[in-house]
Amino acid sequence: MTDDRRNILVTSALPYANGPIHLGHLVEYVQTDIWVRFLRGRGHNVYYVCADDAHGTPIMLQARKEGISPEELIEQIGIQHREDFDDFQVQFDHYHTTHSPENRHYSEYIYRALADRGHIIQRTIRQAYDPDEEIFLPDRFIRGTCPRCGAQDQYGDSCESCSATYAPTDLKDPVSAISGATPIERESDHFFVKLADFESMLKDWTGSTGKLQPEVRNKLEEWFTAGLRDWDISRDAPYFGFEIPDQPGKYFYVWLDAPIGYMASFRSLCDREGIDFDSYWGVESTAELYHFIGKDILYFHTLFWPAMLHGAGFRKPTSVFAHGFLTVNGQKMSKSRGTYITARTYLNQLDPEYLRYYFATKLNSRVEDLDLNLDDFMQRVNSDLVGKVVNIASRCAGFISRRFDGELGARLSDSNLFDDFIKGNATIIGAYEAREFSRAMREIMAFADRANQYLNAQQPWAIARESGKEEQLQAICTLGLNLFRLLMIWLSPVVPMLATRTEHFLNCPIGSPESWKNLDRPLLDHRIEKFTRLLDRIEPSDIDAMIKDSTEPDNADAGRHLSAEPINPEISIDNFGKIDLRVALVTAATHVEGADKLLQLTLDIGGETRNVFAGIKSAYDPEKLIGRKVVLVANLAARKMRFGLSQGMVLAASGTNDNEGIFLIEPDTNAEPGMRVR
Repeated sequence: MTDDRRNILVTSALPYANGPIHLGHLVEYVQTDIWVRFLRGRGHNVYYVCADDAHGTPIMLQARKEGISPEELIEQIGIQHREDFDDFQVQFDHYHTTHSPENRHYSEYIYRALADRGHIIQRTIRQAYDPDEEIFLPDRFIRGTCPRCGAQDQYGDSCESCSATYAPTDLKDPVSAISGATPIERESDHFFVKLADFESMLKDWTGSTGKLQPEVRNKLEEWFTAGLRDWDISRDAPYFGFEIPDQPGKYFYVWLDAPIGYMASFRSLCDREGIDFDSYWGVESTAELYHFIGKDILYFHTLFWPAMLHGAGFRKPTSVFAHGFLTVNGQKMSKSRGTYITARTYLNQLDPEYLRYYFATKLNSRVEDLDLNLDDFMQRVNSDLVGKVVNIASRCAGFISRRFDGELGARLSDSNLFDDFIKGNATIIGAYEAREFSRAMREIMAFADRANQYLNAQQPWAIARESGKEEQLQAICTLGLNLFRLLMIWLSPVVPMLATRTEHFLNCPIGSPESWKNLDRPLLDHRIEKFTRLLDRIEPSDIDAMIKDSTEPDNADAGRHLSAEPINPEISIDNFGKIDLRVALVTAATHVEGADKLLQLTLDIGGETRNVFAGIKSAYDPEKLIGRKVVLVANLAARKMRFGLSQGMVLAASGTNDNEGIFLIEPDTNAEPGMRVR
């Protein structure tokens, strides 16, 4: 146990207050909570705060749709979020809301500080405006036809079909997603933070060792090379948020006050508990400050946020840790497949600690996506937690209770084995500290295997049938239960409820600083409680019920998703005949660095090789694409992208809903590369 007690403040990204928590969200909160529990177990002074992100146009519109005020909506959602986090054992010291006096105070304070120091400018911009609703439209509330590939029903800032990015004014046949009206352009005065003012500081901060993950630093280099753009921090009325001081009808953009919510939540905790706020947020602070976020909000947390803090005279984060996205069974979460699973739907069927453990087996310190394979999930939890760890206790406890009145022996049957476990403690601690949870789980399960192998070799059940071997039996079971204790101390940040049940059973601390400090002191001449079932197995019926509960009601036939999107205007057979579709063999597939949606494919079309960028990253593992046959639009004009030249397009089916997935269209298995598809 370390003698150097650290003061640490940890945050997770704020969930948006217009919908339920789902399993994709939980990756981050479980990851953060495991790390926080580990640090607390090691005796450090750790605060973990979060809040609901409660401002913005979507919340205003959702409240209007439900016929309630935005304040009522965010209060209702806040209650649901807190219940979900509590039931998943995510242990915040304080959970707040960005619609709070504390957040208003710090938003205005930071804005004025930036303005006073000349970092904010005002200029007139042209924006899309809904003439029916009389509201300026965010890019995501404009839908239309992609100006690059012609895909319909695309967002106003990017195409999900070809991954092109563009201005809303470039969109063909645009309509308001709110009213269906055709947007018009109107001028408006907006306020911008001159981010380039902070370029030198940001380069120094982002380049410092340990601040950011290597993948994040590489992404930032691209942004620095492209040049830092002024950041629009204002929105026009009507808007649910904080009005900018002395600027009637102008509101802070939600992404200005959302990260300030970290400060506001901690300020609320400080006022309640008498904590010194400045010792954590002051520019001279020696405390550690860590943010856990998803990779999709890097720009805000690694550029805007440190610039705001620096410009207003606050300290910058010690580190920002980004994680990847969650897929289920290898694909994006889907309501139609029953894999868009909310926290509450999961909790209605399954123990939350199953998921906490499974996520831990997948999480590491890199910015990698992780997959929740439901078959693997069931098998791994049943094998590891039930079949390996809890099994040790169940194999030994009965003998101690029946033969020795619940008393552990005065000695261990093999002190060398116990010492080997203790020697492994440093490796497990190092893995936890580095957020290499998957490595920690592998190490712990390797020790669980050794404990079970020892019991298999000693066969206490056989010794129990022999007379005169009571002391040997007690010593073997005493060692077994002491090894179980060590495993549970190590696992306590991941499965805290199981750790609490273990505390009651073994009648000793599990997961507290005391337990970690006394890890190497075995329980000898110690009374335990009677063993009761600590954890049940996952049954296939539990997962089936969860999927059924998550499946979007479908009263139509199997063609619902095909007919849900309007069919394009008719074309002649002559026009169709101009499209040259060819069978192509995928010979190589890789991720495209810096692209959220693209995979780079090398295609063999019968003696000719093509390079194609395809927006299918969310649905396919590139390694598993190699050797598959796809259909290529072979005579599509090559398009120069910032990642390289794309020489065609592969055909895929997709629904109009983000969650319905992407499915590559494949030719018959006997079709050869280069064959024409007719």
